[in-house]
Amino acid sequence: MKRQPTKIQNPETPISKTPEMNDRDHLNDLLAYEKYMTASYSTAMNEASHTALYEEIHHIFDETKTMQRTLYELMFQKGWYALTPEQPETLQQANQQFTGYMSQFPHQPPMQ
Repeated sequence: MKRQPTKIQNPETPISKTPEMNDRDHLNDLLAYEKYMTASYSTAMNEASHTALYEEIHHIFDETKTMQRTLYELMFQKGWYALTPEQPETLQQANQQFTGYMSQFPHQPPMQ
């Protein structure tokens, strides 16, 4: 049986180990901030009662989400963001769990 890698990651770009914030620290800080902002803008869009306000927040949300993705891709490219592959059994269990949740919805989605 072929063994799956423990991490999906590019070779890490070397960074200096000093007490000061380095490029990786700055990018990580910015990425966390952009993730927080996209969640906040999402909440604001859900609660906006005025169409023009909703559209303006949606525009800012799109820009913020694009920046978040750009930062993630840069960090992944530099090897500073790693992913852990999931085992097929775990994915199947999650699929079954959420399929069970769908049966609780008042309106059933069409079967595929």
